[in-house]
Amino acid sequence: MLTQQTLTRLRGLKLDGMARAFEEQLAQPASHALSFEERFAMLVDREVAWRDTRRLERLLKQARLKYPGACIEDIDTRAARGLDARLLASLASCDWVRAGQSVIATGATGLGKSWIACALGNQACRQGFSALYTRFSRLVEELRIAHGDGSFGRRLAQLARIDVLIVDDFALAPIGQAERADLLEVLDDRTTGKSTIITSQLPVAHWHEYLAEPTLADAILDRIVHHSHRIALDGESLRKAKSADKAPRKP
Repeated sequence: MLTQQTLTRLRGLKLDGMARAFEEQLAQPASHALSFEERFAMLVDREVAWRDTRRLERLLKQARLKYPGACIEDIDTRAARGLDARLLASLASCDWVRAGQSVIATGATGLGKSWIACALGNQACRQGFSALYTRFSRLVEELRIAHGDGSFGRRLAQLARIDVLIVDDFALAPIGQAERADLLEVLDDRTTGKSTIITSQLPVAHWHEYLAEPTLADAILDRIVHHSHRIALDGESLRKAKSADKAPRKP
């Protein structure tokens, strides 16, 4: 009776990991030979691990990564696409997130820019940072709608709290003055210690021309390009390579 009451109280206090570990100890006679301090330390360790797991699950769910299974350990640096293994190892530490720096990944379609961006977002979540994935076209459309329904300021505040904002497929289509101004608002809020990952098929050297309006272009590039880590991919599309591998071979 006392045991069941203890389990109920542990769950009432939201100590689910400790409750599960306590049940396991009761079911394992070998644990009875341990001292009270040893058994209690095991309960605490389980609770910490339980909370870390739940936090990671929550962060990954909120991140809405395009490739939720993308992991930085699975990135193939041997493929001939100009990926610097030393830079990737440095980014894996997430010190760039702690410093509020950004990452820009450019290259032709099919080279894995989005996958790498999601892997970096996954790594950030694993180290306790919040992340959010969005395509650039969806972001500007979302902000356009927010202007109309009066939620623009609230949405900007929400985006500003995200530790790592992933903006995929930047500069695929022309944008207007309103979209340029909204982009500046989003990036300006991130200059206070927040990080951004941007992927684009367009080389950074052409971004100023793409943004067209010189004053806004200067302001936007100043907030994202300077003090950023660059990943410039080249080579043959990985999708084409995979298709070729799957194609039936002639005898």
